[in-house]
Amino acid sequence: MFRVKTAARFGLLGLTIALSACSVLDSDKIDYKSASKGQTLEVPPDLKQLSRDSRYALPGGVVSANAMEAGKATQTPDSQAAANHMGDVRIERNGDQRWLVVQRPVDKLWDPVRDFWLENGFTLALDQIDLGIMETDWAENRAKIPQDFIRSTLGKVFDSLYSTGERDKFRTRLERRPDGSTEIYVSHRGMEEVYNTANKDSTVWQPRPADPELEIEFLRRLMIKLGVPAEQAKAATASAPKAAEVRVANQDGVPVLQIDEGFERAWRRVGLALDRTGFTVEDRDRSQGVYFVRYVAPGTDQKEPGFFGKLFSRAKSATPPLQYRIVVRSQGNASVASVLNASGAPESSENAQRIVRILADDMK
Repeated sequence: MFRVKTAARFGLLGLTIALSACSVLDSDKIDYKSASKGQTLEVPPDLKQLSRDSRYALPGGVVSANAMEAGKATQTPDSQAAANHMGDVRIERNGDQRWLVVQRPVDKLWDPVRDFWLENGFTLALDQIDLGIMETDWAENRAKIPQDFIRSTLGKVFDSLYSTGERDKFRTRLERRPDGSTEIYVSHRGMEEVYNTANKDSTVWQPRPADPELEIEFLRRLMIKLGVPAEQAKAATASAPKAAEVRVANQDGVPVLQIDEGFERAWRRVGLALDRTGFTVEDRDRSQGVYFVRYVAPGTDQKEPGFFGKLFSRAKSATPPLQYRIVVRSQGNASVASVLNASGAPESSENAQRIVRILADDMK
């Protein structure tokens, strides 16, 4: 259901009800061209802070994230991953996860990928080739707003008064492979505006789950941008079997994430979960299966957290960030992800348990 912004909500409410019905356009239609940069959106300060700092800021602590050094991929992809070849581009898949493998180096792909996001109506909040990370600002999918009588008649004069109550952000991660080709991952994060009082007289912004379908749609469009015919790109991004199971367990008093698949797939799934949930990955070493992350522990003076609140806080914490290592290791035909402290020792703290839980929630 779309929203009419507060300033004009009451003036247009009666006319809107009389002349149109609230219906959302086809779910596969995407139009971010009229989205504005986060700082100019008429949204609460919390969301502006998210746009500026590229981090969540919700009840319960902060895990911020910007992946570092995309040039350390030293192992070949899992040969069992499904792949479709189209020229120098192919797509590989694992459950609802997709990624592209392009037979071009990162420096030859960076400009086309940047142009792709700009052409799709986004501005970039992060654009750093040395990190291998490109991230859009928060934007709104205006296609979700129905083209009712008022909008079609009065046009852009009143168009800005309408809002979906949702914002989206996309991170693109480019990883170099030993053979000189590049893996491209696209991850989504979403926010939604919800009423926080019984009278529905005020709202707050809170995270909503990542949308794999949006990730796949933008990978399809990116394939076309890179030279793949539209029909081939559509067929290549079709659905695939569900990914292997993940679960939280305890090994020798340490919380771990058990993943029922080999290292290569587990490494990719953990990396995508870090991207989707907004971690700052300061470095990564694929050959050792290690992500180096920063984490700010939840404050004791915060209110009871809600969705994702176990991990994120509403305001910046004065507590300095803690450094952890998230390690992915092979264990027979499966893999295990665990949390180590900055010195490389196993971590069994509440923070480690929280990190493992949030990764598991995203990967299920």
